[in-house]
Amino acid sequence: MSATRQLAQRLGPQLRQLRRSLHAEPEVGLHNPRTQARILGELEGLDLDITTGTALSSVVAVLRGRAPSAGPHRPVVLLRADTDALPVTEETEEAWRSTVEGVMHACGHDLHVAALVGAARVLHALRDELAGDVIFMFQPGEEGPGGAALMVEEGLLEAAGRPVDAAYALHVIAAEEPHGVWYGRPGATMAAADEVLVTVRGRGGHGSAPHRTLDPVPVACEIVLALQTMVTRRFDVFDPVVVTVGQITAGTRANVIADTAVIEATVRTFSDAAREAVLADLRRVAEGVAGAHGLVATVETAVGYPVTINDPGEFDFAKGVLVDLFGAERWADMAFPEAGSEDMSVVLREVPGAYLYVSATPVGMDPEAVDDNHSPRALFDDAIVPDMAQALAELALRRCLGVATGTRA
Repeated sequence: MSATRQLAQRLGPQLRQLRRSLHAEPEVGLHNPRTQARILGELEGLDLDITTGTALSSVVAVLRGRAPSAGPHRPVVLLRADTDALPVTEETEEAWRSTVEGVMHACGHDLHVAALVGAARVLHALRDELAGDVIFMFQPGEEGPGGAALMVEEGLLEAAGRPVDAAYALHVIAAEEPHGVWYGRPGATMAAADEVLVTVRGRGGHGSAPHRTLDPVPVACEIVLALQTMVTRRFDVFDPVVVTVGQITAGTRANVIADTAVIEATVRTFSDAAREAVLADLRRVAEGVAGAHGLVATVETAVGYPVTINDPGEFDFAKGVLVDLFGAERWADMAFPEAGSEDMSVVLREVPGAYLYVSATPVGMDPEAVDDNHSPRALFDDAIVPDMAQALAELALRRCLGVATGTRA
């Protein structure tokens, strides 16, 4: 049994207890002070350079490896865990279910924190074998409004005093695959997600005399249909675009024609080119349809997370490590990217790396029948946490050795 395996398994009961205590006290957004204090407590006594965030309750810890480098460049690897929960009322019967009304770790970030704490402890014990430095990134606000960009602004990528060579993150999934299966793909892995608000401005009046008004409602409906046609006729099916209108608001009564109608939509894309093009085309379509009827449409865009892109070389390296550790039978190639979004994408814009998934579906349960992430009934089997801690530790150890020797072990 490898040293990382022995250490991670020995820590397993403590890590699972940490996960459960975090689950019971979830926090949302950029400020997770209880979670931050718990992380700092778990890292206390380790030989780490620790800083905390100013604009958010982040923790950045740097471990200095003691093994000599084979070359002039001493590598730096970043490992990331997100810390925040969701505004969801938990409906599970777990003994450690949320004690905070309306807040739940429904996406498994509590497992991520426990695993990264475990990786820090494992690597600290093995620092004489670590031929580089490791940055442990504990990040709030992944579920919104986005903590990764703030951490980068506050110096995350310079925390070790040298540029980061590679970055890795793991994400648990409550469904889709049997327990313990790892999966991922090179290239685009998760979508960019943007929000668009279209306001159609007309002239209201009495419902009995529409000819005396400029009715924004049928124009808004026409814009919605035109956007769907735009997607199918302007964009390549092999570089997909998803435009979903989630809300249309107009009027106050059945016999009143409103002055305005408002369309709210999300736009998901898997390449920068498609993202730029769809936002421009959406504006053109909305303004053009409104203009054709003598009305005016204004379009506001709230830019969200960019596309999450796995560097092909780093992905192949990480997949190889996981298959070596856990066996080919616990690996599944991911055929298509996920249409969800993720702000680890911000780090992967700056640093080559890989974002990978692992199934935490409870053992014996049908992964196609159980509730998925973000459900109030989502269940995550934290027996996977020691494996995650080992995986993160091995990725850092081997990647540092690979950079130091000119190969990837």
